[in-house]
Amino acid sequence: MVSEVSERLARVNDRIHAAAARAGRSADEVRLIAVSKTVDAVLIQQAVDAGIHDFGENKVQEAVKKAPAVTGAGLRWHLIGHLQSNKVKSAVTTFDFIHTVDSAELVKRLDRIAAETGRRPSVLVQLKLTEEPTKSGADEEFLPGIIESLDAAAHLDFKGLMGIGPADGSAEDARPYFKKLRSIFEGFNSSRTSERKLTELSMGMSNDFEVAIEEGATMIRVGTAIFGPRQQ
Repeated sequence: MVSEVSERLARVNDRIHAAAARAGRSADEVRLIAVSKTVDAVLIQQAVDAGIHDFGENKVQEAVKKAPAVTGAGLRWHLIGHLQSNKVKSAVTTFDFIHTVDSAELVKRLDRIAAETGRRPSVLVQLKLTEEPTKSGADEEFLPGIIESLDAAAHLDFKGLMGIGPADGSAEDARPYFKKLRSIFEGFNSSRTSERKLTELSMGMSNDFEVAIEEGATMIRVGTAIFGPRQQ
């Protein structure tokens, strides 16, 4: 029997393909991250069985508990919530991607723990796109210093930038913010050598991922559209 997760995923994939086509892109350029925060491991396993390999969690400790209960080849776990300094070791040993780096100090701690644990996580810098007090991320003025720290880090793979659009409003309301993030992304890439080009632009959620794809997202973070309304 086809699960509800499979049916929702099929609809999301149709929307991804349509948005990519509108932008003259291939849907293969967009990585779908299923946001599994507060989602039971049983439902996450249904998503794996339906073909999803990437899962996003907001809280380190929640992922530490759930990840071992989910099985499948090629699974990748993404931290998409704020990372506290006292959770860095658990984050490095659990996650393959950390999207929420927001300071040079955090970069140095991540690099040290990665060296100690023998891990090499891929990381993105989260840029604060709106003035909403609930949103984390680095202010644009600090971005050059953070990137300089990442370029000096020996045990981290610096992949790109991450941002979150405004919580209220339509998907179109998010477009200027996504345009801005892409512009910053391209601006930094213009001065980087070919082997150090940033490749990942993580933006777009259930309510605005189609606009994000049209504006160049390579990673979209979709939860409700796959798993249904949150139970917690």
